[in-house]
Amino acid sequence: QSHSLYSIGYILIGKMAKKKNKQVTETPVVEATVVADTEEEEEEETSDEVMELLQVDVGDVIKLKQILDETVAHAVLDVIPLEEDLKWDNIKLSLMAIACVFAMVAQFAPIPFPESRPLLGACCCLYFILSGILQLLTTFYDRDCICMTHPVSTAGNPKDGTTCKNKEVHQVGLRVRTCLPRFSEFYTVTLEFKGQPNSHKQVSQEWSVGQFFDVEGMFDELALTAEIESLWQRMKNG
Repeated sequence: QSHSLYSIGYILIGKMAKKKNKQVTETPVVEATVVADTEEEEEEETSDEVMELLQVDVGDVIKLKQILDETVAHAVLDVIPLEEDLKWDNIKLSLMAIACVFAMVAQFAPIPFPESRPLLGACCCLYFILSGILQLLTTFYDRDCICMTHPVSTAGNPKDGTTCKNKEVHQVGLRVRTCLPRFSEFYTVTLEFKGQPNSHKQVSQEWSVGQFFDVEGMFDELALTAEIESLWQRMKNG
């Protein structure tokens, strides 16, 4: 009887061990399934975020041009990509900073008013002179330019590994100009060499904004980016 009791005990213990082993082996499968479902949901959310389109009021011409200009600049500097030349922007920022310094001196100089009139007059004159110079530069030099780039490296474009057939691209940087006249549906992008505003070597393309916006104002950024890449191919191939 004692042997039979021992054998029954061994059988029960063996069954309990098998049940535990089954539970242990089944648990990772359930966890792996949950992890896979979570990853699929995250991928779907990410794809939904990527496919989200920008919507603007097509009647707001200023906002419309801003969106187009930002997309063109992004395509030139990040997609192609070219290195931005910030020298001219730094010059304008320096002029603004100096003008602000004169304004602060006029405001916070520790000199009582009657005695501070010569200082105030000098600071105000210098402030308005620098502001006027900055406005003239923006109006007559920048005009419709949205960005400038450095010359393309002779090592080639890091994106496609090829050099440009147009050798001048390796010597002179580019100015990117855009134009959307008032009450017009046509948006123009021009790539030209710096210092050569009316050169025959510049490339320009005009599109209707209806190619990139639908009637509800949904913006097709990828379509405009592809057009800018095509325009760059024309420029670098001469």
